[in-house]
Amino acid sequence: MNRPFISLCPEITRTDALTLMDWLEDECVTRYLSDSRHVSRFIEQVIGRVQLPILTPLFNQGGRFFMAYDRHDARVGFVRLVKTGPDCEMVLVIGNRNDWGRQLGAAAIRESMKLAFLEMRAERLIARIHPDNARSLRAFERCGFVAESQAPALKSFAMTAMRYRQFLRETPAGHAANIHITEIDKDRLSSLLAFVRDPAVFELEHEIERATVVDPGQVPGDVVTMNSRALLQLDDEAVEVTLVYPEDADCSAGKLSVCSGIGTAILGYREGDALDWRMPDRTRRIRIEKVLYQPEATGNFHL
Repeated sequence: MNRPFISLCPEITRTDALTLMDWLEDECVTRYLSDSRHVSRFIEQVIGRVQLPILTPLFNQGGRFFMAYDRHDARVGFVRLVKTGPDCEMVLVIGNRNDWGRQLGAAAIRESMKLAFLEMRAERLIARIHPDNARSLRAFERCGFVAESQAPALKSFAMTAMRYRQFLRETPAGHAANIHITEIDKDRLSSLLAFVRDPAVFELEHEIERATVVDPGQVPGDVVTMNSRALLQLDDEAVEVTLVYPEDADCSAGKLSVCSGIGTAILGYREGDALDWRMPDRTRRIRIEKVLYQPEATGNFHL
C-alpha cells in the first residue's frame, strides 16, 4: 500500500485559483472555515482583475500560500502559512471530498511543519480548528500537536520547533522509509548547511534531522552515503549517479550535488527503497536499484 504523499508547491496559477473557487463553493469544505467568504471574494477579484498566468505574488500577500498536490500531481488542497514574529499560523484545506480519509491532511501537516520550522524558522506553529472538525483534530494530534486552549468556536493547537526536531528524531520516518547517514557525513553536511544560501536546502536539513546516524564502519553496504555511486530508476528511466558535495557536482558526468532535488532525495536510502519526490516541475518516482560503490564498504571512511 502506498504511503500518503503530499507536496506543497509555492507557484499559484490561474488554473489553481479556479480550482480553489470550486472548492470554496462546496459547503462541506467551507463548513469549518471562518474566513471562507473573504477568501472566495479575494480569489474572484483576482481572477477578474489580473490577466496573468501566474498569481503567486497576489496570493502571498500577508503570508505564504501553497497548493497541495498528491503523488500523481493532482491538486488536492492548499496550505497558508502566516508568520508573525516567532510564531507561524497554519490554515489547511483538503478541497476535494473524494480525497478525505486518505490521510492526505496529515501528510500536508508534516510538509507544512518542514516549511515553517526549517525554511521560515518559526519557533512555534499554531493551528486553530473548529471543535466539531473531528478529522482535522485527529490529524493534528497524530502529527504531534498539543492542544493549548479552546473557545466555543476554535480549538488552538501548537507545535514548537524544539518539539518538532525531537519528534523527527523519535519517529524519524513518519510515513517515509527510515534513512541512515554516517557520523562523518552528518558533520560535513551540517557544516555545509551553514554556508549554502539556496532556500531549497531546508529539504536536506530535514533529511539530516530525521536520519539514523551510524558509525562509518557500521553503515550497511547497500546504503547511499556521500560519494556513493548508485543505479537509480527515475520513473521509467535507468540512471547511474554519484552523490557528491556541491563543489564536485558535474551533471554531465552523473555527479549530483547532495543539495539538488534527486541528490537530497536519495541520501541515506538503501537498495530496493522507492520514494516519491517533488521536483520543480513534477513529482518523480525514485527507486534505488543498486549501490554500485560505497566508500565505507571499501574502507574509505573519510572520502
